[in-house]
Amino acid sequence: MGKIIAAANQKGGVGKSTTVVSIAAYLGSRGKKVLCIDTDSQGNTTTGLGIPKKGLSCSCYDVLIGRSRIQDAIVKTEFDNISLLPAVSALAGAEIELTELENRVQRLRMALMTCRDDYDFIIIDCPPSLSLITLNSLVAADTVLIPMTAEFLSLEGLSQLHETIKIVKSKYNPGLKLEGIVFTMFDPRLNLSLQVVEEVEKYFPGQVFQTKIPRNVRLSEAPSHGKPVHYYDRASKGAKAYEMLCHEMLGEPLEPDTKPRLFLFRKK
Repeated sequence: MGKIIAAANQKGGVGKSTTVVSIAAYLGSRGKKVLCIDTDSQGNTTTGLGIPKKGLSCSCYDVLIGRSRIQDAIVKTEFDNISLLPAVSALAGAEIELTELENRVQRLRMALMTCRDDYDFIIIDCPPSLSLITLNSLVAADTVLIPMTAEFLSLEGLSQLHETIKIVKSKYNPGLKLEGIVFTMFDPRLNLSLQVVEEVEKYFPGQVFQTKIPRNVRLSEAPSHGKPVHYYDRASKGAKAYEMLCHEMLGEPLEPDTKPRLFLFRKK
């Protein structure tokens, strides 16, 4: 049975889609069968995996409103062991349609019950809002991965998301757990960044990943080429950082001789 991870943060521009695509690419290269689900109408994960949005006959939108089976909407990508449930702009209007449907917060969960055994990991890219679609993702997930930037405004968003997770656990998905918090676009030279990390670690002890994803040009360039950074430039700092993050997520030790120290933050 595949593990379902929802990457969520209602604040936009935190590298959520990049995180989903990068993790999927590395896990796929390790032989894990991965399904990415793009529930964001902007379709950044769809673009990042090289799937043209124009001409798609089925998408996540069709699955959520019950127009299509999930198996008919999933497409294979050119990357090892990665499949995708793509997004189209019509998802922006799905909120209104979902309010009139039965089981409106459990529709993604019900769809995934029919295919989760086909994958080792299912990774959901949530929209940057606490919407019905985000709720569908949290209800369907086993764990929540929270990418965030080291900015004080991000702390408020983290608090709101944490409250939402508690509500989802109490009402719909008691088994939901926090996969962890990962800092993206991280610059250890800034005192503000270090202060924010310290604050988050205080309130979420043991739940912040040691690996921090740095700002990296290759990470920014990769989506425009329709490739995960793992395929665009595997030797780049961004690709190495996401490899280390995956090691942490899988519970694998970070070998001392192979640690790219730049990506690990330790408080003095």
